[in-house]
Amino acid sequence: MPQTAPEPENDAKTPQKAQITVLPGSATPPRRKIRRRIWPWLAVAAVLAIAAAFVIVPRLQGQETASFLSEPVTRGDIENAITAVGTLSAIKDVNVGAQVSGQLKSVLVEIGDKVKENQLIAEIDPSSIQTKVEISSAQVDNLKAQLISKQAQLVLKRANADRQRKLLATRGVSQATVDQADADLTAAQADVKALDAQIRMQEAQLAGDKVDLGYTNIYTPMAGTVVNQTAKEGETLNANQSTPTIVTVADLSTMTVEAQVSEADVGKLKIGMPAYFTLLGQPGKRFTGTLRQIKPTPDTTNNVVLYYALFDAPNPDGDLMIDMSAQVYFLLDSAKDVLLVPTAAIHTTRGANGKPQTTVKIVNASGGTEDRVVEIGIRNRVQAEIKSGLKEGDRVVVTSSTDGTQSQAGGGSRRMRMRMF
Repeated sequence: MPQTAPEPENDAKTPQKAQITVLPGSATPPRRKIRRRIWPWLAVAAVLAIAAAFVIVPRLQGQETASFLSEPVTRGDIENAITAVGTLSAIKDVNVGAQVSGQLKSVLVEIGDKVKENQLIAEIDPSSIQTKVEISSAQVDNLKAQLISKQAQLVLKRANADRQRKLLATRGVSQATVDQADADLTAAQADVKALDAQIRMQEAQLAGDKVDLGYTNIYTPMAGTVVNQTAKEGETLNANQSTPTIVTVADLSTMTVEAQVSEADVGKLKIGMPAYFTLLGQPGKRFTGTLRQIKPTPDTTNNVVLYYALFDAPNPDGDLMIDMSAQVYFLLDSAKDVLLVPTAAIHTTRGANGKPQTTVKIVNASGGTEDRVVEIGIRNRVQAEIKSGLKEGDRVVVTSSTDGTQSQAGGGSRRMRMRMF
């Protein structure tokens, strides 16, 4: 008989193995996981569908709905002007200099001081010129003394000549003696005339030296304001080669504007036309004047030809200063309290008779647009005057487009539909 192996005895020290029962069948994932995976894809699909609707539907509808931007007809002032850039300068100025050489002893004014006509403003050391005056005066006195001596000799020679002629009548002297006496008289007369001429010349030199002495005190030839000082006290001035400038005095009560006008616009300017300018620091304040001169010689820089147009502006308050930059306007036409529309709303078309006519698009009561024939007056780059065809408050179309050609804001790719009226 076969023997059966004895069963192992349970030993408390030996751990028992756990018995696992595997049931047959296939594993199925939970439904929650499937839903979590599908929802993101559904959201993306919805966003794409909405975007496609915004892009495709307007294109399918065509260009039926018009879009436009309108502005009302207003009342105000309008100008048509030629613009230019200008620089301010004093209407009159003078360089006050020294007419004699010497050391500048004192300067009695400073930059910004107001001076009167013939006011003493500087002094040059007069010592050297005073010496010249003394020398010239002494030379004049010396020549006058010599003249007295020559005049006495002339009197003696004349008396001797008369005596010799009387003796010749009585046969007391020869003819040769009479001729010699006449020659001596003529020489004495010539000496007196020569000395007289030398005296006049020396007196002129003395007068010139006295004038130079007066030039050591320097006076301003006009009233104005000291705008520049080029020489200082203690400097030695040399007036032999050129006149050295000490100070510059300018009349700032009236300023001159030198505007640079392009060659394309200079032909439109007329002497006497009104003009005004504004400053960088005071853009809201106008300074007015009248065109008085157009310089015939232009300034050419980099093949750009510019002509200088000059007009004056009063400066009672001293707001205008030398070398200020000005934005200049030369008025061609102007009108006040008239109907105005944007220039972009103006269109020129041909009418039924083939002649050009001016029209604008207006917004009617139903919200649509219609063409209106108008008569315009003054026109510039921004606005145009309406003489007839519109009334204040009407709305004119400035820009228009269609849904198929919508505008882009700020240069981006975002499209938007616009209907403003």
